[in-house]
Amino acid sequence: MAPPLLLLQDITLTLGGNPLLDKAGFSVSAGERLCLVGRNGSGKSTLLKIAAGVIQPDSGTLFLQPGATLRYLPQEPDLSGYATTADYVLAQITDPASEWRAAAMLDALGLTGKENPANVSGGEARRCAIAGALASAPDILLLDEPTNHLDMPTIEWLERELLSLNCAMVIISHDRRLLSTLSRSVVWLDRGMTRRLDQGFSRFEAWREEVLEQEERDAHKLDRQIAREEDWMRYGVTARRKRNVRRVGELAALRAARRDAVRAQGTVTLNVQSASTSSRLVAVAENISKSWGERCIVRNLDLRVLRGDRLAIVGANGAGKTTLLRLLVGQDQPDSGTITLGPSLSMVTLDQQRRTLDPDKTLADTLTGGGGDMVQVGTEKRHVIGYMKDFLFKPEQARTPVGVLSGGERGRLMLACALAQPSNLLVLDEPTNDLDLETLDLLQEMLDAYDGTVLLVSHDRDFLDRVATSVLTTESDGIWTDYAGGYSDMLVQKKGGIEEEIASEKPVVRSVPSSKETSGASRAPAKKLSYKDQFALDNLPKEMEKLERDAEALRTKLADAGLYSRDPKLFQKYSADLEKIEAKLAESEEKWLELEMRRESLAAGEN
Repeated sequence: MAPPLLLLQDITLTLGGNPLLDKAGFSVSAGERLCLVGRNGSGKSTLLKIAAGVIQPDSGTLFLQPGATLRYLPQEPDLSGYATTADYVLAQITDPASEWRAAAMLDALGLTGKENPANVSGGEARRCAIAGALASAPDILLLDEPTNHLDMPTIEWLERELLSLNCAMVIISHDRRLLSTLSRSVVWLDRGMTRRLDQGFSRFEAWREEVLEQEERDAHKLDRQIAREEDWMRYGVTARRKRNVRRVGELAALRAARRDAVRAQGTVTLNVQSASTSSRLVAVAENISKSWGERCIVRNLDLRVLRGDRLAIVGANGAGKTTLLRLLVGQDQPDSGTITLGPSLSMVTLDQQRRTLDPDKTLADTLTGGGGDMVQVGTEKRHVIGYMKDFLFKPEQARTPVGVLSGGERGRLMLACALAQPSNLLVLDEPTNDLDLETLDLLQEMLDAYDGTVLLVSHDRDFLDRVATSVLTTESDGIWTDYAGGYSDMLVQKKGGIEEEIASEKPVVRSVPSSKETSGASRAPAKKLSYKDQFALDNLPKEMEKLERDAEALRTKLADAGLYSRDPKLFQKYSADLEKIEAKLAESEEKWLELEMRRESLAAGEN
């Protein structure tokens, strides 16, 4: 086996009195692609910084092969001190003969090289740092969350570019698709220690569960052994005391082993609080358009969002995803066209910028609103410490300012705040940013079980495939197209999977009817709705609003905890009435939708 280009061995680091890394390490050889995974706060970024020489460990060995070049891409690149983005990239290149690569990489990443680093966005700073790392053509690349702040086209470009490289790589990422495509080995950092799996990331999660299950079995055996020894201490130690001094010492050692054992962290508990059921039609956009100055963001979009939909909005940065999301939920108004929101919507929004988090507030005050020690979770109150534990926060973090939390911890805090509120519409703008793989799994399971509607913007391809039932993506010049299924389904359809099948079908040849056939039996098609249908279309919305009010009044009565014990017959009557009203409401919504679609079809035929 070839000697490693980079070796970290027995790395130990203590922060705040607690060991963050305990004899951790990894090695990477020429051309090897390794991914480093672990929970938020487990020390992945710290271990990568030690590998890059940015920070020094308390103890351990760091070896870099003499003559090998290494480039490190941090989570938050620092471009200060450079006049332009081109200057930053050129500074990373040590071989003058390779300086041409700076302009090529910047161009491929959508930058001119003339941008002032002081004024660039987070995404532009990330693309500039990637250009610098790749242009230098190092022997070893250390990448910490390389896809953060990148849009989908750039992520796919980066994936292809990294696949084409022959250098060694160590990657930290929450993007499952990227890890599955690139990695050949996995290093799992857990409770300060590292374990290695020399297989791709697709095998990792099953292997991790096997390891944790074996730990549980070992811990159970240790507990049983201690119980046996304690029983002996109580009933068998009185005779031959001196002969059994060794056994007493062994029991003390077993107790110490159990006390010092670092057990696996618990799992995040995600339970969304459901509000009353929304109407079947959540949002209807009719021929909406929106522009910023001369730039068209949305052009002539028709869209229906129905109850239970999981609609994902994807596209390049700056395409207008967040603007479209705000239009669909009524936070912004279109320049033309109409957006109708269904009645009884209870919306909860998760903002990617996390603007609602006050960095000076403590974690507990953020969850309770500064009102004591109780959190209002739906219709019940819970102690803030217990609710924090559901999201893997330790009790001692209750008074920690939000500003010092890691990105992943702030992401979990946003989820904790959002999921405590009753809702039937979740609006999620980049919900996966900085979340670890376990939390992503639980978020996906929660969304699968959620009764309401989900609108989301995300660049995580695997998450979209797991969650989305349809994908709305921009084509060009403000044109948005809706595709059924997840992200992979959208790619198949866009590349011709469905369109080619339709195009390849032979056209149906229809004969022209004779004059006899057209006279009498066949009439000219209707150009508008009948008076009866038009009357129903105009009056059904009012009827649906009344039915919704009646249903809400019955739900309020049924929410009385003592109603059933006081008057079971009245409780049953209210329940039967509510069932009839909800059935009639669903029937009315279906009728309205059918008539509205027929009206639009006839109007399109006229044009």
